[in-house]
Amino acid sequence: MTDETVGETNGRVRRAISGQLAPGARRRWRLVGGAASALLFAVSIWILAHILTASKLAELRGDIAATSADQLALACAATIFSYIALTGYDVLALRQLRIRVPYYIAAFASFTSYAISFMLGFQVVTGGTVRYWIYSREGVSAAKVASLTVIAGVTFWLGLGLAIGCGLVFRAQALSEINDLKVFINAAIGLAIVAFIVGYLVWVSLGRRRIRVQGFSLELPGPGVTLAQMALGVVDICASASVLYVLLPQGHGLDFLTFVAIYAFACLLGIASHAPGGIGVFEATMLQAVPNVGNERLLASLILFRMFYFVAPFILALALLGANEIGRRWRSLREAILRSKEED
Repeated sequence: MTDETVGETNGRVRRAISGQLAPGARRRWRLVGGAASALLFAVSIWILAHILTASKLAELRGDIAATSADQLALACAATIFSYIALTGYDVLALRQLRIRVPYYIAAFASFTSYAISFMLGFQVVTGGTVRYWIYSREGVSAAKVASLTVIAGVTFWLGLGLAIGCGLVFRAQALSEINDLKVFINAAIGLAIVAFIVGYLVWVSLGRRRIRVQGFSLELPGPGVTLAQMALGVVDICASASVLYVLLPQGHGLDFLTFVAIYAFACLLGIASHAPGGIGVFEATMLQAVPNVGNERLLASLILFRMFYFVAPFILALALLGANEIGRRWRSLREAILRSKEED
């Protein structure tokens, strides 16, 4: 993909997703959001730096080396399953937009866009650029790619919210020992989140719902697709959480549902920080929230998690995009040569 193509694609995606708020209001909201994100990131980095300063590098290397082959194999399998689940985000969005695209194209676009945006951050720009570069060859417009990105985002947020809400409701006691909130407060927050999601489901079930998202009209999925979004989002969150869960050392004392709630909340803070992949914020949250595990041992698990879920898919995505571009250019060159021979 050339620099001109990247620039043109970025421009189209940004124009399709650009806001319609007054410039002054948009600027103020950006400043407030940017300041809050910067503060969250700064506090998390301070916590992480404090923990790293107290950690011993030799022990950290030893804990990484002590991770068993079974744990590594399970983490690899969970990563693969999670990215397979992510392809469903695009499949559901394409179905809602009534766009017919072969599954392998949707899977390619989904995997590469998420692998790159997870690593680099700024998902609307990075993920949208990759998606448009792939889907535009199938005749999908920039506006449709923007709509697809929004619908995929709704799937993620439904899954994330449901995971946090159910965790707070069904593991209120366990989480209260971690966040120091009263049991009934955790349960009340969880019930409020679940009630909001159920309310959204009822709302879209009462009839067609069209909204204007950043300047373009979008029909929200109906109850059938929305239920599929919820299920898929939860499956994806649980799959990605299981990558880190199987890498944790023995004796952490957390059941899986409690861990998923903690993991989802850490992801939420990472997203709010706007740091690439939530780096720093996610780690600081997990280091504070997971009990009964030494910092070096938990940090070793977090480093391995980053390698499995972020670094390896990112490298593979770049390789696939490069191979795809080389293949496309080779086919174009071969067709040009054949046409030239036919004309001679």
